[in-house]
Amino acid sequence: MSKRRFDVAHIPVTHALMERHITCHVNFFIASSTHKGFLLTGESHFTSRSTLASMARPKPDQFLLVLFCFTSSSLCFYHGMSWQVAQEEDGMSWRLDEEDSEVDIVQTRHDPSRSCNFESGKWVYDQSYPLYDSNCPYLSTAVTCQKNGRPDSDYEKWRWQPHGCSIPRFDALKFLGKMRRKRIMLVGDSIMRNQWESLVCLVQGVIPTGHKKVNYNGPSMAFHALDFESSIEFTWAPLLVELKKGAGNKRILHLDLIEENARYWRNVDVLVFDSAHWWTHSDQWSSWDYYMEKQTVFQSMNRMVAYQKGLTTWARWIDLNLDPRKTRVIFRSMSPRHNRENGWKCYNQRQPLAFSSHQHVPEPLVVLKEVLRKMSFPVYLQDITAMSALRRDGHPSVYRRAISHRLDNKPAAFLLTVAIGAFLGYLISGMRC
Repeated sequence: MSKRRFDVAHIPVTHALMERHITCHVNFFIASSTHKGFLLTGESHFTSRSTLASMARPKPDQFLLVLFCFTSSSLCFYHGMSWQVAQEEDGMSWRLDEEDSEVDIVQTRHDPSRSCNFESGKWVYDQSYPLYDSNCPYLSTAVTCQKNGRPDSDYEKWRWQPHGCSIPRFDALKFLGKMRRKRIMLVGDSIMRNQWESLVCLVQGVIPTGHKKVNYNGPSMAFHALDFESSIEFTWAPLLVELKKGAGNKRILHLDLIEENARYWRNVDVLVFDSAHWWTHSDQWSSWDYYMEKQTVFQSMNRMVAYQKGLTTWARWIDLNLDPRKTRVIFRSMSPRHNRENGWKCYNQRQPLAFSSHQHVPEPLVVLKEVLRKMSFPVYLQDITAMSALRRDGHPSVYRRAISHRLDNKPAAFLLTVAIGAFLGYLISGMRC
């Protein structure tokens, strides 16, 4: 397999979207700056432009920065490439520092030679947060924790502070300008839907009534910023591969079929995927009765083997159907669980953890990295596992429902962490397409 290398020029900060998720929405930010916009030509170079209208596809480093910031604070549900930051007289600038590799994957390892690693840092209290109104009409009930009776609001005021650098606040208009004439699609489970809600709430406030709309089409929903001819979309596909009803109304998970879901992913500029938690549910909460591969039905299978097979089907579709010159693909890692089983009970938690005493690499992340390494298409992995592990205070816990409709907080398996915002901000601001 030939190695792929991108020619990267110096990139000005363009959007810092940070932290404010939904489900007990916490904040997001997308790196932004007063610098001019930029454009990627066919030779993968960046070209400055004085107007937003002339911009082409967002670059990966720009998109990743914004999406990172965005993810860094969206907390209240579940929930690498290293970046180098340089200070200039006119402000902060970003440069993607990428090595030759068969697959361009966002690495999670920290390189001491780099001045800023977004995945290494701490949560800092910021009185100026949150970044959007909790009355945003696009927030689902499960994420409006205060409306559901949560008495405190400090969980909204924590922002992610990487070691060695600072991230500017989110600027909705600049973000929309960078995404002009672009389709952004988030694909996955309820966590990804929360990210969609958060991102939409971050930008919708600067768009006048009558200049924005939301469309629903089967498993998809799309927010349209009409003046910018851009859309932020979400498509439900928690397992990525197809789940169908079979004989006797039994649910069959087809490990080698994906087109029913993938048909929505075509002609999109930026695709953001997640898929892990649904694969790890216990038998009691499993979404399927049998596995099927080709013509063989399996009553049982090691879940990580099944996950690897499903991801391989997804990877094959991406390799065969998408053009990396036109579409950027990001995959978000899973967050650790905050539940009764490991003692991380989320109810009544008021502050982030200073450090995690449960640091480990989840098995699905190991499987995901292995699948990505074998792909020819350059997929960017956003690893938010360690960051989200610190935000047990951001989990909706019992506040997923209003007091009058609240049920016992079961099952514990659903008590999952939620640092969602950081991922999206990182991605949107850093992607170069």
